[in-house]
Amino acid sequence: MKRWLRRIAKGVGGFVALLAFALGLWALLPAGTRAIPGDGAIAELRRVEIGGFEQTLLLRGADRRAPVLLYLHGGPGSAQLPIARLYSDELEGHFVVAHWDQRGAGASCAGVDWSTLSLDRIVADTIEVAETIGDGRKIFLIGHSWGSLVGALAVQRRPDLFAAYIGLGQLVHRDRQEAISYDWVVEQARRDGNDAALAELATIHPPYTTQREFRLQRGWLSHYHGEIHDTQRAREVLPAVIFGREYSLATRLRFVPCFRRSLDVLLPDRLHVDLFRSVPRLDVPVFLFAGRHDFNTPPALAVEWAERLEAPSVEVVWFETAGHFIPIEAPEEFQARLIEKLAPLRDGL
Repeated sequence: MKRWLRRIAKGVGGFVALLAFALGLWALLPAGTRAIPGDGAIAELRRVEIGGFEQTLLLRGADRRAPVLLYLHGGPGSAQLPIARLYSDELEGHFVVAHWDQRGAGASCAGVDWSTLSLDRIVADTIEVAETIGDGRKIFLIGHSWGSLVGALAVQRRPDLFAAYIGLGQLVHRDRQEAISYDWVVEQARRDGNDAALAELATIHPPYTTQREFRLQRGWLSHYHGEIHDTQRAREVLPAVIFGREYSLATRLRFVPCFRRSLDVLLPDRLHVDLFRSVPRLDVPVFLFAGRHDFNTPPALAVEWAERLEAPSVEVVWFETAGHFIPIEAPEEFQARLIEKLAPLRDGL
């Protein structure tokens, strides 16, 4: 019996040692991205100086001559390079898809001067990125959540750089958004008889002025699936979050502290958003992709903005099974609808 136990212990020890060795090798690997077959394809991580600070872009496409689609992540600070290709694989056959870690986020965080971080700075960075990767041609711009605020402002400032704007989980009016979201969470907690949730939520009320208030409300919003509606699809991205090649171990270790610092530093820029007032017009076609179950950025406000917005065309595109994270919750439909809507605009780019 003792001999049998020793053999098991030796086998387990050998497995643990092998696993530790493999993890050690993985930790030493530099960041990279999976190749795309074909002589004309592009699949690269690129370090580019933007606004005097070196930042990271992921460029992927089957044809490097195809129109560029630039994706602006949310957060702020919620960079997504390791999971980007999970909702870009079909798009890569039609566009050069560019994912960018914004200043202070992910692979664009190390060495950042936090005193330079502001909404205005990131909008200026976006314009410079568009100029750099567009190389004289107009590009398509898509912004998610915080990125939708950045994107709308960038298009407003430099419409000459963009062929169309796509807002995902469009941020429109911060105070009204938070009131709708708060009331929805309270109603879910009442229906659930959740006294703990109601007690915590009673300690805050929009409009918020601190990150603690946002964090408390978003915690219960997530609990009731008001952010991610299809949680099963969201869980499917976890292996890429942990093991995706686009980040080095050093970037992963910095990720959460950088995310939290971005949220704190950019809080003043996030408190007083009103696109009804500040962006009444955009001089490019506009598509607003709305998750029917999104109570982070309630789509009723996007619909209202669409009705008021002056633009060559404005269309609200609904995703019936998704919440706030449409590309993660409905990646196939997201890509199919994006290709469908942008195809008529690709000619001549």
